[in-house]
Amino acid sequence: MDRPGRGWLVGGMMLVPVAESELAGVVAFVNSAYRGDSARRGWSHEADLLDGARIDEDMLRADLARPGARLLVLRKDAADGLLGCVWLEPAEDGAWYLGMLAVRPDLQDRGLGREILAGAEAVAAAGGARRVRMTVIGVRGSLIAWYRRRGYAATGETQAFPGEPARADLRFVVLEKAVQGRALPDEAREASKV
Repeated sequence: MDRPGRGWLVGGMMLVPVAESELAGVVAFVNSAYRGDSARRGWSHEADLLDGARIDEDMLRADLARPGARLLVLRKDAADGLLGCVWLEPAEDGAWYLGMLAVRPDLQDRGLGREILAGAEAVAAAGGARRVRMTVIGVRGSLIAWYRRRGYAATGETQAFPGEPARADLRFVVLEKAVQGRALPDEAREASKV
């Protein structure tokens, strides 16, 4: 896990590594952004496709124990509550995996997701990424279109949905974007006291 106290300025907000003490709150945040009635306040939810929790604290702790894995949270300032989060993890062949991008449902459609995505891409590029990859549920056409408008393209790969999905048409599509050589933009520069 990254050391709290370091982060990146993104659109005037702070994108910082999650602190150990925040994990339970982040789990509740992610689950409320992806599933259930609270998620329906935003446009990018899975509430109509899947039931149950998206993540639990044990799963998150295990994921964060993997080498290089990090979960970044977005705040307006240090005292502010969570506005969003994103998962980054080095993968293979210069690719980094990006996932669990979430914005508080009542704040969606205000550009926060775009800011988080751009900040995460810059963090990955600064860490040596040449490409950023992600998986998106294939039937989520509006979300895939959102990522395409931000430079992501389908690789042609699909992945099986874990477990026993409630719907037969649930598969992941793999999206990818080149980020090699991208300098950290001014709004995503590393800040030592963030």
